[in-house]
Amino acid sequence: MAEETTQPQQPAGVDKDVQDNKLIAALAYLWIISIIVLLVKKDSKFAQFHAKQGLVLFLGSIIAGFIPFLGWFILNPIIGIVALIGLIQALMGKYWKIPLVSDLAEKIKL
Repeated sequence: MAEETTQPQQPAGVDKDVQDNKLIAALAYLWIISIIVLLVKKDSKFAQFHAKQGLVLFLGSIIAGFIPFLGWFILNPIIGIVALIGLIQALMGKYWKIPLVSDLAEKIKL
């Protein structure tokens, strides 16, 4: 007898939201564009999730830019790599919580 495997059901609107907003969510990791995504895609939970994380990374990058050497050569490259990973995760349609960043991002209310 063949064993059936079932995947957990997601609410009907979730898949459509993710599929429709993958690209815009990925663009939210391109620094200042995160603000535009936050303002334009208020109806998309997926885009908002990634835009808030992108905004936190953007602000972190600005702050790191004021810290000579450590910010310029260590923090900003790390932020850039994390943003690239976030961009890829968004394109793949995944909700990826960035450690520390996601905690701050959840506090953003619009």
